[in-house]
Amino acid sequence: MNYYKLLFMKRGVVIFLILSLLSVMDLQGQNTNLERLNAYKIAFFTKKLNLTSREAEIFWPVYNEFQAKKNQIQQERIQLNRKFIQEATTMSDEQLTAAGDKLIELEVLEAELSVALHQQLKGILPPVKILRLYQAENQYRQQLLNELQERREQRNNQPLR
Repeated sequence: MNYYKLLFMKRGVVIFLILSLLSVMDLQGQNTNLERLNAYKIAFFTKKLNLTSREAEIFWPVYNEFQAKKNQIQQERIQLNRKFIQEATTMSDEQLTAAGDKLIELEVLEAELSVALHQQLKGILPPVKILRLYQAENQYRQQLLNELQERREQRNNQPLR
């Protein structure tokens, strides 16, 4: 069980980093970038999962709803973390305890959401494709992090004008 908790925490940290990096983008380009990112993700997952047209038709609405709910939880967690960073020195012990409790509550909600998705997927995809989905999610996050790192290095290596 400890392995799963550690795995879940690692996932949370990676997702938080990705969301934090994406939130740094300017607002105008954000919609275009998110649309491109979403299209890339759909292509990446469809290829990795080798979805039939019937599976894709059922899978994507379920998965997109899951992602929307998960993003909402993550945004709430980001807001809570920002508030803590800004107000930590002035928060009472009760406020700090409430903030910690809320963070854990959000972690539990996210875990429950993942369990619910898993149960839904059992009725949509064969077990091998469900496991491929979990692998593809990790591969996708890792690929995004790698690309962000490469872009950061390219920007840092550009000559000053």
